[in-house]
Amino acid sequence: MEFERGHGRFVQRDSHGREVACVGGVENMHPGLDAGVERHSRFFEERWQRLLRSLYPISGVVYDGPRAHRTALEVRGYHDRIKGVGARGRKYHALDPETFYWAHATFFVSTILIAERFTGGGGIGVAEKRRLFDEHVRWYRMYGMSMRPVPESWEDFQRYGKRMCAEVLEDNKATRDVLDTAGLARPPFLPWLAEVMWRPVGALIGRSFVWFTIGLYDREVRVLLGFAWSRRDARRHRRICQAISAVFRLVPHDRRYHPRARAGRRRARGELAADAEPVETPRRNLPPPSPSERGKPEHYAPDVQEPAWVRYGNGVDVTG
Repeated sequence: MEFERGHGRFVQRDSHGREVACVGGVENMHPGLDAGVERHSRFFEERWQRLLRSLYPISGVVYDGPRAHRTALEVRGYHDRIKGVGARGRKYHALDPETFYWAHATFFVSTILIAERFTGGGGIGVAEKRRLFDEHVRWYRMYGMSMRPVPESWEDFQRYGKRMCAEVLEDNKATRDVLDTAGLARPPFLPWLAEVMWRPVGALIGRSFVWFTIGLYDREVRVLLGFAWSRRDARRHRRICQAISAVFRLVPHDRRYHPRARAGRRRARGELAADAEPVETPRRNLPPPSPSERGKPEHYAPDVQEPAWVRYGNGVDVTG
């Protein structure tokens, strides 16, 4: 997938390069992902670090130019050993085609949500959604996975989503754990903030995150999880999205993008060599330094020699 196609045009690439994660919890509602997360993931021990570092290779599948396919295979490789039998006696494997595609589908849906809720201008039309769907298929093909679960069209994808909500997704522990933000740890990019100051701030951020996330869920997901959502909630949520969009437009254009995406844009403009090494996560986001953790093949843990804000920009970059 070449960045030059759709440069500045395709919302999927813009949105994925900007620091917005897929809708919290929905990915884990798939039974296979629930078991894998509960038994193999360190997300709940290091929420911020796990989220921030994962965005680098995932963004790289879109933005790494000539080496994007290699990045995709690396991401796939992190999932090789995530398999077993879950608490309910069901076998799971992260590389099961249905499971792996569902995770990818949630990233794709996040690009649609971002385009509709945060970019202003009344969202996007059906033609653009169809184009984005085709983009997401080419993106998924980079992983070398079976294409069997992938819908044929945007309209088929909508039917796929409804079927998943009705027949497959479930209210499970991994989903609830994502939404449980009690005791949310201080972000690694705020080491100067005293813990006594972070605790009330973290509690407020946690509660706001849960409410805001619920507002991004489809109605079927809210019903499945038992969340109420009033017209007043919807109006307030819409206004907050509009405010975020307005503030975001004041940010310098290149700074709106994740560092890995910025590098892809610079490569497309000829400011970086086509074979330039990808931008990696800062050291602060790496897994715990013990060999038993950082050395695991499930972890993206590059050999980072110095913080990324020193190597690739001026000042502290909170986007990664």
